[in-house]
Order: sequence, then C-alpha cells, then structure tokens
Amino acid sequence: MKQILNKLINQESISSEEAKKVLVNISKGDYNQSQIASFLTVFMMRSITIEELSGFRDALLELCIPVDLKDYKAIDLCGTGGDGKDTFNISTLASFITAGAGLNVTKHGNYGVSSACGSSNVMEYLGVKFTSDTDFLKRSLDEAGICVLHAPLFHPAMKHVAPIRRELGVKTFFNMLGPMVNPSFPKHQMVGVFNLELLRMYGYLYQTTDINYTILHALDGYDEISLTGPTKVIQKKSEYIINPEDFGLDILNQENIYGGNSIATSAKIFTQILEGQGTDAQNHVVCANAAMAIATVTEKSVAESFEMAKKSLIEGNALHSFKTLVNLSIR
Repeated sequence: MKQILNKLINQESISSEEAKKVLVNISKGDYNQSQIASFLTVFMMRSITIEELSGFRDALLELCIPVDLKDYKAIDLCGTGGDGKDTFNISTLASFITAGAGLNVTKHGNYGVSSACGSSNVMEYLGVKFTSDTDFLKRSLDEAGICVLHAPLFHPAMKHVAPIRRELGVKTFFNMLGPMVNPSFPKHQMVGVFNLELLRMYGYLYQTTDINYTILHALDGYDEISLTGPTKVIQKKSEYIINPEDFGLDILNQENIYGGNSIATSAKIFTQILEGQGTDAQNHVVCANAAMAIATVTEKSVAESFEMAKKSLIEGNALHSFKTLVNLSIR
C-alpha cells in the first residue's frame, strides 16, 4: 500500500490491475484503517481514471456474492449519490413505479453515506426486509415485481471499508462503483451519475458490456432526471439531451424536490407520494425517472413511457408493489 499511496500522492495513476489488487487486498484485511482512509482520501483530491475505475469495478464484481435472477430480465435503477442535493429518494420511488408498470426491478442500494437518507435507509425504516436468500428474492419479484439487493449482504469483502466511509461522511470512489456492481448482473440498467466526467467514463465502460443501459446526469448537478433543467443521456446507440418539455412538463425549482434532513422525513415523503398525496412536482420527477427506465427496457417513446409511469402511480400499482414487498418481509 505504501508504494501505491506514494504513486497517487505524486499525481501518478495506477493500472487497472493495481486498482483491482488493492481492493482484493482490502477485502482480505491486509491494510489498517489509516491506510484505507488515506487511499480513499487521495481519490477525493484527484480525478479517477477509467483504468482505475475499471479495476475497482472488476474487483467488486469478482468478490461479490452473485445471485441468479437472469430469468426475470430485470432492470436496476440506481444513482451514484454524492451529488450533494439531498433530494428525496427519487430513484427508489421510480423503481416501485417501474415495477407497478409491469417491469421486473432488481434494486441495488445501500445506506446513505454522503446524504441524509440512502435507498436502504428509507426501505428499512418502512419495513422492507434485507436478505440474500435467492428464494425470497425470487418470490419478491414474482409477487411484487421488485426485489431489494442491499449491497452489504452481497459485498462482504467491503466490511473493512464501510465504517471508514461512514466516519468520513463524504463521497468516495465507492459512490462511483455502486451502480456498476449489482450482484444480479441485470440485463437492463438505468444509472444516474453526479458529474459529466463520470458520465463519460460510465459511457465508455458500459460500451464494453452486453447491458442495455441508460446513463443520466442532470446538467445542474443531479444524479438523476431532476426536471430543474436539461439532462444528458447516454445509451448504447445514442447520446442526447432531454428536457422537461419532452415529458410535457415545466421546469421545476430545486426546492420542489428537496428531501429533508432525516430518515423519518424522507420516509414520510416516500409514503405520501406512493399513497397519492405527493405534490405535482414530486409526482412528475419520480414518473420522469420511471419513464426513462420503462423506455430503456421496452423501447417505447419517452412520452408513452411517462403515461405508463403516471398510471402506475395514480392507479396505486406502485403502492401495491411496495405494500406487497413489505408484507413479504413480515411473513
């Protein structure tokens, strides 16, 4: 580790193989907490390279506990987090709306590190059970159209990193990795990232896979479609800008999609939206993100997919999907 740290501190980059080896060694407990914290900190002070990101991704995929859900041809909706915007749990709500629209979703998520409330925080608070049991996950998909893959259960190799990330409380390169290391290896993915540089890197890395993907970055800094302005979109065969008017919507103000500063507040917003008590702005932003996921899988137009998402929310299908998952959790 000393040699690696010296290279990084001297503004040198490390190879994909070196990056992979460091994470494998971390998983084996070869380094102390100070060394790991220093390693994470260096990457907060300099840009990560594609080779480094690729190596870290390959290590986590190699070390994860895989779960075979390929027969469901599911999609994962997952953002990197780390955008500092403290929105409510938009991609998680969009996941239930997508499931309510009839698509299978394998939702990869974790506790918040740099935000007040991550995907796993709100779902745990509301009674969703986290498990790596394949039978339960399949039953969740069969009955609710969605299952939750809580990252720590599938990435035990990262137990040495988790407490350090919590103590640091800021985004690290692990934020960049989360969406790329879903242990079910989904056929489809909609991924949100927190800056344009990472958008380009993701586009490059996803081109080398057989995943059907949509990668998003709102140009005013969000790791999802925020409807507060234009969003850059990269897909396998196209690259374009999407605007609120493409969904037939007006531009939102940032305060319209703020999520509060506690898990309880986030959970209240989450349930209000699913129960049909959300504001127009809240409903529009979750349906816009769900629409992009639906369009990714079905290749329907964004406008048609947006109508499907609205129907899922308004008619209670998204709420039914969520309640079914909670009921399965307490059986």
